[in-house]
Amino acid sequence: MNPGILLQSKGSFSIFFFLISSLLREGPVFAADPTAEACEPKNCGNGLNISYPFWIQDQHPSYCGFPSFLVTCNSSVPVLKLLGRDYRIKRIFYDRRSLLVTQADFLDSDCPFPRYNLTLGRTLFRVNSTNKSLFFLFNCSERPRNYQEIPCHNDITPAYFVGDQLNFYSTCESVIAPVLVSGMVSSNYAELLKHGFLLDWTAEDCAECSTSGGQCGYDNNTASFMCICPDRRHLRSCRSKKQTKTIIIAGVSAGAGVVLIAGVLCVLWFRYKKRKQHSPSSKDLIRNSSFEASSKDPELGSIHYQTHVFTYEELQEATNHFDSSKELGDGGFGTVYKGKLRDGRVVAVKRLYENNFKRVEQFMNEIAILSGLRHQNLVSLYGCTSRRSRELLLVYEFVPNGTVADHLHGPRASERSLTWPMRLSIAIETADALAYLHAVEPPIIHRDVKTNNILLDGSFHVKVADFGLSRLFPTDATHVSTAPQGTPGYLDPEYHQCYQLTDRSDVYSFGVVLVELISSKPAVDITRRRHEINLASMAINKIQNCQLDELVDPDLGYQSDWATKKMITMVVELAFRCLQSDGEMRPPIREVLEVLTEIESEGRKTEKEGATDARDDAGLLKNIAPFSPDSVTAKWVSKSTTPNTSE
Repeated sequence: MNPGILLQSKGSFSIFFFLISSLLREGPVFAADPTAEACEPKNCGNGLNISYPFWIQDQHPSYCGFPSFLVTCNSSVPVLKLLGRDYRIKRIFYDRRSLLVTQADFLDSDCPFPRYNLTLGRTLFRVNSTNKSLFFLFNCSERPRNYQEIPCHNDITPAYFVGDQLNFYSTCESVIAPVLVSGMVSSNYAELLKHGFLLDWTAEDCAECSTSGGQCGYDNNTASFMCICPDRRHLRSCRSKKQTKTIIIAGVSAGAGVVLIAGVLCVLWFRYKKRKQHSPSSKDLIRNSSFEASSKDPELGSIHYQTHVFTYEELQEATNHFDSSKELGDGGFGTVYKGKLRDGRVVAVKRLYENNFKRVEQFMNEIAILSGLRHQNLVSLYGCTSRRSRELLLVYEFVPNGTVADHLHGPRASERSLTWPMRLSIAIETADALAYLHAVEPPIIHRDVKTNNILLDGSFHVKVADFGLSRLFPTDATHVSTAPQGTPGYLDPEYHQCYQLTDRSDVYSFGVVLVELISSKPAVDITRRRHEINLASMAINKIQNCQLDELVDPDLGYQSDWATKKMITMVVELAFRCLQSDGEMRPPIREVLEVLTEIESEGRKTEKEGATDARDDAGLLKNIAPFSPDSVTAKWVSKSTTPNTSE
């Protein structure tokens, strides 16, 4: 064996023995050790036990729970403070990590009225999905019809209770309160508000610590979970020193064995490579008719995929040496060219900008995702070049009719080919494709939903494209590495608050697409007035000021056709819900699809039934499905364009 490798092995073993001796040294991990007895469950006098992750001020030391779970006692009632407001705790379900709370102001009032929307932001609490939403109106410039006025409201302007379904009223300000109905009569809003709603919490699981004989707590020095044991504090659970030493020795020994085996395998591999005269060419791979790879990206998990492999020369020939006249546009991470294969198929070829490691990883990610997907409204992947090719190229089906952006406000807008029924159909098919992506296991987040990535075939059916920014998310994966990527105007505003990506981020982007379909305006336009540059901001301003006629494309028949006006108004409301600044308040894409489908169905019924009283605007949304239980209206602020088009 090579002497250098032997020296490296000796050095590795020295390091391992040093680590073992260091880890097995005796000594306390923490300077001061709290007692588990101090964190035993206590109550405020009403019998409701308070324990980890909660802790009672003046009864528990601060290390007994998370700082934001501090409970104070007010007249023998436990009170939790969230974002400056007091919530009385009625019940705690430790096994489900949820609690039933009521806003303290509601219980102390004969005339409860929510004055603010509940936005939990970056706290460790979330509104449980089993709650329903109650809608209230106030500061109305016109008196709304068919709503229950709240007579005891003390403000100058009257307030109204809407119910659990908001029939859109842009002449009023609205506020929404979550409630747990559980068999109560929903029209009795005062009782519902006083009954309260369910909150879920996120905190370190206590099971491992408690089963090992410890008491769960919170280390304020490290801002992390700790297990309080009879001997001292531990990071996860209580173990004897003998157990700890055994685990460490076994782990380190196993690691040393793995390193040694890996070293031997590396030597054998390099010797094999030296003897080998040449690496397999793309043609060698073609003979096997498929290219197989396994992704080790932690966000992709273990995904095996197969797709046809093309030679670089074959695709160079198909695109006439990547002639600029064949260029269709700039897709995610590369330029897209129109090409014709030797078998006569017309294709779209995506060419990587640069072959650095990051780009290669992103390309392989796109292959992994597209190869496993089959949906009529997703662009199909025909194949790719070998990983060892001089350039990485992807081959897609060619979609001949351009993008939705082209037809709405781009070079083909003058054709006026997109009627309202076609636009509604585009919205439904796009939502269907996204719902499919979100439903697969693990779920797929598109990350760059926009009209430039919605292609149209010859019959104006949708093909959602450009998965270069997509990621696969196992349900137990962290979101830390999902850094914000996307296009200005479509970007989820929550990116800039918590840097987390969820399926509701796609819903926000889709909400912008809905507004584009309604208005025929681009998502961002610096030629518009400053406060209207962002289309999402412009839309909400027009909606709140009852100026839908200034938002809707006049060519759609909004003013002249009652059925069209009804459908557009309902889609406006849906877009409003999708564009909530708090992601948890947006409906899931599956619900969006259901609502759009019902709007289309209702539109057909209206056309058959004939004209209706166009003045009855308050009844426009009576037949729409109820809001999602977690949808709460709040004002929002919206914050690399990568079109992938075929012409």
